[in-house]
Amino acid sequence: MQLHDVWFVLIAVLWIGYFFLEGFDFGVGILTKLLARDRPERRVLINTIGPVWDGNEVWLLTAGGATFAAFPEWYATLFSGFYLPLLLILVCLIVRGVAFEYRAKRPEEKWQRNWETALFWTSLIPAFGWGVAFGNIVRGVKIDQHLEYVGNVWDLLNPFALLGGLVTLTLFTFHGAVFTALKTVGDIRERARKLALRVGLLTAVLALAFLTWTQLDRGDGTSLAAMIVAVVALVAALVANQVGREGWSFAFSGVTVVAAVAMLFLTLFPNVMPSTLNADWNLTVSNASSSHYTLTIMTWCAGIATPIILLYQGWTYWVFRKRIGTQHIADAPAGAVH
Repeated sequence: MQLHDVWFVLIAVLWIGYFFLEGFDFGVGILTKLLARDRPERRVLINTIGPVWDGNEVWLLTAGGATFAAFPEWYATLFSGFYLPLLLILVCLIVRGVAFEYRAKRPEEKWQRNWETALFWTSLIPAFGWGVAFGNIVRGVKIDQHLEYVGNVWDLLNPFALLGGLVTLTLFTFHGAVFTALKTVGDIRERARKLALRVGLLTAVLALAFLTWTQLDRGDGTSLAAMIVAVVALVAALVANQVGREGWSFAFSGVTVVAAVAMLFLTLFPNVMPSTLNADWNLTVSNASSSHYTLTIMTWCAGIATPIILLYQGWTYWVFRKRIGTQHIADAPAGAVH
């Protein structure tokens, strides 16, 4: 295995980690409107991810930076061709971060309600948008002989990609509902489990259709194995949720995310962005990568920094592992962040 192959795997791992962590993060943001009945319950949901949401986004920054350094041709074609959708996602992530920090800065009802609405939409839009983006990456886009994207934004809104967006939206919402059941107590916990069942069944239908389409179009034996793991894990998550084993349900929903995203990268390799115009114009791990020297330096840096980041993030989740409920939400003084 050459270094550009190694870095394709590492970038895949970074995206898998991002979707696993930010997936339930987005899901909880969506549930602030679908599950919470009043402001204390919305504060409970927000507080379940309050200590960790910004750490989850580190995975996105690292994935983007690694792609820029390891595969500059991929980065250039991707971010120029998908400029408007990715800009929309970026704006949502910025507003979402502001919503977390500013929501409780003033006591007025309208102020807090507006920021909570912003939190909902800036969770829902990226949850859908990432599925559309990766659906297009796997399916292929219009890349010419100069390795440049020559399509337009409407080409990205094709049935395969839109189905991918619906899958990530429902899967992340299910992942978030299971996480909410794991992290809360009382009535909100029970309602989260019931909602997880309904959303999970819808997710199963959409995911099976999308993964089957992907497998038939570009799959092989390894991608089929990943697909089977994703489907079995989703069923196991639904069963565990029904019997009240929230920890197992969250673990299995996480495996579903990991296996489904891994399947997409398995169907993609050795390409990084296929061309729908001519297979000879595909962006691959070899023609899109940086020099061997650059990849060598990156490998040493990643080997040193990655374990430190993983240990710190794991410690953060351990510190904030306890369940919370509305009884833990006190009236916040003006200017407090909750």
